[in-house]
Amino acid sequence: MTTQVQQQITPELRKWIVEQAQAGHGAEAVLQSMLASGWNEDVAIEAMESTLREHLEREAVQQGIPSPVPVPDARLDDSPLYVDAGDRRVHVVHAMSNPRIVVFGNLLSDEECDALIELARPRMARSLTVATRTGGEEVNDDRTSNGMFFQRGENELVRCIEARLAHLLNWPEENGEGLQVLHYRPGAEYKPHYDYFDPKEPGTPTILKRGGQRVATIVMYLAEPEKGGGTTFPDVNLEVFPKRGHAVFFSYERPHPSTRTLHGGAPVLAGEKWIATKWLRERRFE
Repeated sequence: MTTQVQQQITPELRKWIVEQAQAGHGAEAVLQSMLASGWNEDVAIEAMESTLREHLEREAVQQGIPSPVPVPDARLDDSPLYVDAGDRRVHVVHAMSNPRIVVFGNLLSDEECDALIELARPRMARSLTVATRTGGEEVNDDRTSNGMFFQRGENELVRCIEARLAHLLNWPEENGEGLQVLHYRPGAEYKPHYDYFDPKEPGTPTILKRGGQRVATIVMYLAEPEKGGGTTFPDVNLEVFPKRGHAVFFSYERPHPSTRTLHGGAPVLAGEKWIATKWLRERRFE
């Protein structure tokens, strides 16, 4: 609560706000009722937002939903058209709050895209997915691309991109997994999935020892297919088209479908798609 206002947000007020919400009264009606009773508008809005947020968190915990954790994010509070990524000015093409999805333009130069592809090409193999039953890796029919991983900081180009992402998303470089490059030919796809590790799977505790949960993903487009190959978010009916040099970022503050971060790589219909993916963890990734 702001220090310029003397009105106090009491437990009784919080209880009343929750009761109004449970009775089906909308936020605007509750706010107008508070204002009519003499509440300062700023105090009333803060009381409603904080009370309902805490109430929803308590409800989530009671239902067995994991508590939220801090996540990476770009500084977009004042709706900038461009953001500073340290060594590069990046265009904000699209931003969504819930789920948190941001499309960045001009994140990578054409030269960087070409160089990543050429460095990765000799090391490509059938893509694997994390086997959450065991903590290892496995071939998955839902993912039909070829791929490879760079070690974190493996070469100058990778170090440059990792530093740029850390600056852009306000997240330590050491909390990132190695950069993965993927190649999709016609017909290749990655069916909708979540990037976090399911807490119910027996292999998850082993996976989490290396840096905690995944909390965000950024997919960078290195080469455009002629048709298809978009990144889809079925829960919010969004498709991000694979524009070379652009990237889509999304975060998930808890390992649960309520984050609405179900996503997939739509089948490539013509041409070839190359992408680079970076997964960010809660802690230093070992």
